[in-house]
Order: sequence, then C-alpha cells, then structure tokens
Amino acid sequence: MIHTYQLTGMTCTSCEAKVKSSLERVENVTKVEVSKEDSRVTISMDRHISLSDFQKVLDAKYTISAIEHIELEEQAKSWFQTYTPILLIFLYITTITLLIQLKNEQFILMEAMQHFMAGFFLVFSFFKLLNLKGFAESYVMYDVVAKKIPIWAYLYAFVEVGLGISYLLNYNPLITNTCTFVVMSVSILGVLQSVFDNKKIQCACLGAVFNLPMSTVTIIEDALMIVMSGYMILNLF
Repeated sequence: MIHTYQLTGMTCTSCEAKVKSSLERVENVTKVEVSKEDSRVTISMDRHISLSDFQKVLDAKYTISAIEHIELEEQAKSWFQTYTPILLIFLYITTITLLIQLKNEQFILMEAMQHFMAGFFLVFSFFKLLNLKGFAESYVMYDVVAKKIPIWAYLYAFVEVGLGISYLLNYNPLITNTCTFVVMSVSILGVLQSVFDNKKIQCACLGAVFNLPMSTVTIIEDALMIVMSGYMILNLF
C-alpha cells in the first residue's frame, strides 16, 4: 500500500532527512520518500496507518495531511482487513447456531446461547493450541493472572476447551456459566488496561496464528461472553 501526503514545515534538506528517519520508525512502514520542494511525503506500508500515528513521531513544526485518499475510508478498509478472521469466525458460529434452532418450533434463546458459547470456546481454543507457546508468550504480556502465574497462560487454552465441551454437553449449567463468568471477567481486566493505555500488543484471542492488535474488538469479545454467561446464570434461578 502506497499513500502520498502533504507535509508542511520543512525548510531545508536536514528537515527532509529528519522527517524520513522519523517516519521510517513507524511500525509497518517499508519505505519513505520525502520532497521538501513539493512538501510531499510518499509512504509505502504493509497496512494502512492513521495520520495520528505519523503525526506522533514528527516534531510539532511539521504537519502531515492526506491529499490522495479519504482517511476515514482507508481506516475502515484497514479495520475490516485486519479483523476479517475474527469476523468470519463469529459469522460461522452465529450461522451454525441459528441453523440448529431451525429444528425447534420456536427460537430458544438459552439453547442458542449455549451452542454459540460452545462454538466460541472450541474454535478459539483450537487456534490457541495450534501454537500454544506463541499464545502463552502473547497472553502473559497483558493478562493480570498470567503476569503473576505464567503457567496460567498455558492452562487457559485448555480451560477454553473444557468450557466448550461443557456447553456442548450442557454439563451442569450453573457451574459452567459461573466458571465462564469468572474466567472472562478476570481476562477482560488486562485487555481493558492494555487498550486504555494504548499499548501496541498482539491480541492472543486467536493465538499466534493471526497478528491481531489489541483493541475494542477484544473487549467486545470478552464482554459478550461475560454478559451471556451472566444472563444464563440469572435464568437458572
């Protein structure tokens, strides 16, 4: 991906060199060409990078702006490209859950949630187990429990397998949903802290197979499991 930007504030050749050096340090940037005469910068990158990320690494006297693309459109494209794997997984699990409900005379919400959560935990644990060591190394960077007890990063993938099987077999719904509620509530704490601190870390939700950044998508994913398990617990009484 190549974008050309207007960059004001350059007054000499040393400015060109300084701007070039600063922009080349931005993650996913592969090449930078700077022209003081045209006040333009052409940047090659592996994926779209927001203007704010470029502006952060530049001195205050420099201002960078898009001239050949609409920034919001590019950000939207980049977001969908980045999160395509997780969106497809949710689509597949949701579709299968709805298809199962076709056998019923009416839609049964509790059963649908049970099947959705079974699919969620089994699929996500599968990707974690493909490279358990890689998952553990990513997970220990932000999870509040794994930071103190590293072995938890390895056990977590197997906990998800257990929860997935428990939902699939409808094993003791109270225990299964309570475990889910507690485990996911603890898990979301590290996610929230990382996102709010703007830490650039890899999300371990799909293990080390896909390089997904930590973001609000991860928060929504964990929060969904917390809400669903909490709702199911309340409906058991």
